[in-house]
Formats: sequence, C-alpha cells, structure tokens
Amino acid sequence: MSKTQSADKLIACAVALAFTLSACTTAKTASAVKNMELPTVVKTSFGKTKSGINAELYTITNSKGVVAKLTTYGATLVAMTVPDKAGQKADVTLGFDDVSGYEGDGNQYFGCTTGRVCNRIAKGQFTLEGKTYSLLINNEPNHLHGGGDLALNKAVWKAEPFATSDGAGVVFTHTSADGEEGYPGKLACKITYTLNNANELRLDYEATTDKLTPVNLTNHAYWNLAGAGNGTTLGHELTLHATHYTPADDSLIPTGKIDPVNGTPLDFTKAEVIGKRIPADSSPWKGYDHNFVVDGKSGQLRPAARLRDPKSGRVMEILTTEPGIQFYTGNFLKGQTGKGGVTYPHRGAVCLETQHYPDSVNKPSFPSTLLKPGQIYKSTTIHRFRAE
Repeated sequence: MSKTQSADKLIACAVALAFTLSACTTAKTASAVKNMELPTVVKTSFGKTKSGINAELYTITNSKGVVAKLTTYGATLVAMTVPDKAGQKADVTLGFDDVSGYEGDGNQYFGCTTGRVCNRIAKGQFTLEGKTYSLLINNEPNHLHGGGDLALNKAVWKAEPFATSDGAGVVFTHTSADGEEGYPGKLACKITYTLNNANELRLDYEATTDKLTPVNLTNHAYWNLAGAGNGTTLGHELTLHATHYTPADDSLIPTGKIDPVNGTPLDFTKAEVIGKRIPADSSPWKGYDHNFVVDGKSGQLRPAARLRDPKSGRVMEILTTEPGIQFYTGNFLKGQTGKGGVTYPHRGAVCLETQHYPDSVNKPSFPSTLLKPGQIYKSTTIHRFRAE
C-alpha cells in the first residue's frame, strides 16, 4: 500500500469515528431532553363558593420541582413550595385548603389580587373631572383594597393555563362593571402568573377602561421562608432598595411628603433583622405597615426587596416596575388555622406588596394611578427564589 493510500485510509477512519461520536452525543442529548421533566399545569377543584360557583385550583410545577398553586377565587396565590439549603421543600406562603377558607373570617387577603385600588384611599372618596366618588369605608375611616363583596379579591376569575419549555402558568381575566364598589368605568383586568425553570414567579398585570378611573393592582401574599405556620418572621432578614418612604398619619394615609429613611427604624437599605426594632406586643405601635419608595426609575424592572431566613437559607428577591412597596409585618394575624391545620401566629408572616403609593388618587404630587380610555395599565413583579 502506498503512503498516499495509507493516509487516505486513516482520514476515512477518523471521519467515520467523528460521525459515530457525534451520533452518540446527539442520542444522549436527545435522551436527556426526553427524560427532563417539563413544566406542567394541572387543574383540580377548589370547592364551591357560598354562591355556588365552582372555584378551580391550578398547580404549576417547573422542571426543578418547585410548585406554585393558584385559584380562580381572587386570582390568588395559594401555595409556593421551594427548597431550603439542604434541598428540603416547604410551602412558604399563607393560605387555606379550599375556597371556604378564603370566604371565612380568617382570611386577611391571603395571596389574593387586591383592587381595583390596593391599599388605602382617604375617607373613601376621590374626585375626577368635577365628580366626587364615594367608596366603602372598610378600614375606618378609610377605604382599603378595593372594597367589599365586588372587589377583585372576591371575584371568581376566568383562567387559561399554558406551558412552554422554560415555564408554565395561568392567565386570569375578569371584568369589573362600571360602578362596582363605587369606581367609575368598566375595567377589564388580566393577570399572567408564570413560574419558570429559574425558580422565578412572575406576575404581569394589564387593564383597560372605558372611563377615567384609578387603578392600582398588587398581590397580597404573606411570606414565611421558614415555612407557612413555622413560627414568626421576626428573625428574617430584610433588605429594601428604598432610601425614601411616604410618612403617614395615624390611619396610615400618606401626608404627601417623601422623606429619607436614614436615621429612622425604617432604614432597611442594608440587611436588618425584622424583629430587632419592633417593640413588645404591649406597645401601642403595632409594627411595620409602611410604603417605601423603590429606588430607580418607575416603570423599569429593578430590585425592590430581599428577604432571607437565616435558618433555612431560603432567599426571596423581589423585582418590580412599580414605584413603591408596602412592608407589613402581619400585625393582625390572630392564630388562624391554615393549610394542613397549621396555625398562623401573630407576626407569622410578612407582606411585601409592590404598588403605587397609598391614596395616590388624592395626592397630585404622587405618581398617578389614573387610567384613561385607550391606555393600557401595565405592571410587572418578579419573585425570585433560591437558597444559600
């Protein structure tokens, strides 16, 4: 055999080997993709409301086994199950086992969508285009979280599940009629919950109206990163990306000023243990229930908060396009019985509600909550979970 023939034969063998290795690698990759669990959404019954309407429960599971549960009643986050630093999973948000719990006296807006206008409106009144609108006074002397039986947190929303290779979720829709709870305009709302494979729960809000009306939507989840019902959150560490806050009167209505947090017990610009600065339960000061001004440009997605449980190592980071975030320390939790029969003690969770500032409709100096016909209200908040 000549040297040329020998070289040609070696080249042919090398090419054949390369094709074989490539085929094996492709087969292994295809097998891995096939065996990898894709995100799923499963629909089950969540019981019937007092008025006989069927409520649905949607269980979303990502490829890492992280689980979010959502119900059509109030477009509510029912459960969020994430791992700790040892890989042990726990449900870290408060809620109930079925819809009856959410209709009972023990429900303090657990996990729901609040609105049309979340937080407070002073004395339940505002004026638009020369007309004064009167709302339900359900948090004396003010209006809170959209009102009574027709508020968004008590509506049964329509739901459409979806799944992709990187995540899964549910699109909730509901239309609030003109005049419901005293608000002007027919408001069409859409909320998209997405749980992706990076362990992020994303909430995208949209709304349109046929009349000028205030809109301020948020999710009212109560978080305990040690596990819902596992003691208080006084040992959690909190960082707020907020160098300013909105001072408020005794009924928690902002004065209209924006003040620095520096030198006050509201300074969480560096991680602080939540219970470090809360007085004893006998104190007239109930705890934290304050609106903070998120640093950065409103309308752009940016960091707002970081919550950490030192024992479990669980961390939740919140990013938002909203101008503000309400920090609330579960001051009025009263030992309710929640999911699985566990007890939710006083200060057994915290809320971190992304929002426009309270009473913005009556404060021209605050970022506007007014939505006009032809406009689309949009807002995004992301909850990012990990362990360290």
